[in-house]
Amino acid sequence: MGVFNPSPHLFMPDDTLKKKLTRLSLGLLLCLLFIAAAISVLGLRDQVVVADLAVVPGNTVEANGKPSPRLRGRLDAALQLYVAQKCKAILVSGGMGEEGHDEAAVMKDYLVSHGVPAAAVYTDSQGVNTFETARATARLVQEKGFKSTILVSQFFHIARLQLAMKKFGVPAAGHVHANYFEARDAYSLLREVFAYFEYTFRNPQ
Repeated sequence: MGVFNPSPHLFMPDDTLKKKLTRLSLGLLLCLLFIAAAISVLGLRDQVVVADLAVVPGNTVEANGKPSPRLRGRLDAALQLYVAQKCKAILVSGGMGEEGHDEAAVMKDYLVSHGVPAAAVYTDSQGVNTFETARATARLVQEKGFKSTILVSQFFHIARLQLAMKKFGVPAAGHVHANYFEARDAYSLLREVFAYFEYTFRNPQ
């Protein structure tokens, strides 16, 4: 009986399949790049309006209890809005970070130390993610009767923050991005592409 010696190309995809896989990969890459570009353009084009409430999601608080540069960028942007009388109050929303600090409390302390009246700063210490920040914003808007909000975050985060607010029926009238950029923004932007897609299928319930 003869010995079967399969051709080394027997189990290899043919040229047609290779081309299809290549085209599919390129198509997916272009789609990701297009979405990333759209997210960037939206986030970098500020829409400054007069609103009742500015909403600032939390971010890392350093071990010494000070806002990280990224978080400070968000707070400074909100501070500028308040000083320019573009908002009447500010909601700071964050959770308990790995460093052991309540992000919302640290954020409020920063704003108050820079001249914002304590009564004008609302805190949400359950804002562990963007969705929960939107949930807390919806509650506050209904409780206080606020008619409009302006969102403040990094440029790559604005699109998903807007989407989350829309899910909860929050009247987001405008947005501004933090004037702070760093190398890891590229990674954060890529992550936002997938996070935005995931948020499209999330619901408040």
